[in-house]
Amino acid sequence: MDLKFGDIQETALIPLAIKASETARPNARIIDRKAKEIIDTLGVDVSKFDPFLSHEGVVARTIMFRDELKRLVGKYPEGLYINLGCGFDDKFSQVDNGKLTWFDVDLPDQIAVRRKVYEDRERCTMLAGSALDGAWTKELPKNDMTIVIMEGVLEYFSKDQVKTCLKMLCDSFAHGYLLAELHSPILEKHGKFHDAVKNTNANFGWGTRSGKEYLALEPRLNYVSEKSYNDEMKKYSIRGKLFAIIGKNLNNRLAVFRW
Repeated sequence: MDLKFGDIQETALIPLAIKASETARPNARIIDRKAKEIIDTLGVDVSKFDPFLSHEGVVARTIMFRDELKRLVGKYPEGLYINLGCGFDDKFSQVDNGKLTWFDVDLPDQIAVRRKVYEDRERCTMLAGSALDGAWTKELPKNDMTIVIMEGVLEYFSKDQVKTCLKMLCDSFAHGYLLAELHSPILEKHGKFHDAVKNTNANFGWGTRSGKEYLALEPRLNYVSEKSYNDEMKKYSIRGKLFAIIGKNLNNRLAVFRW
């Protein structure tokens, strides 16, 4: 694996480090051997990207996105699935049913680095593209249903960028679902205190109190559901339960939309 520490954006190191350390635990709640392989190959200390609350949050969102995706795969077994802003994430292996078509999409520099650790697989293809420009969507096969996953992406977008992205998706695909990670206005204003992101140069973008705020940006969008990561985190520890109470409206959420 020809991968160096500088190849990876710092924000991508956070979920990688957390998934790797969770995978190494005796009773791991999620298994991501590729993440562990990447972190082991880098051979650097990434503990600053793996504090407790971020660790529990990434584990929770991984489980929640996986379960929601499995539900949709059951409903649309031959659908078109797009992990937009994929980074090093490998949701395909978590939910593949042997029938769906999957694309891992990210900016050209990220896809170039991703190709150092992944290869295209049957029905799973890497593709360079932007969440703000739909040119890449013309390369995709036609399908009656498209499911787009945006985990850890929209939280770094401004309100105008979110609007551009939503319009692009609705313009590009006749029917679809969007699984989106959302964050609060408090995190937008005070992101420098985030226990893991404060160790990077990244800044949080537009925060919302509810996913319903997205509907004003794109009239074709319908709100389906929304769930806080607290709902998963509180299952595993006293600290998780306490944060669910104290930080009731602070945690990120998985929101589902349809058009």
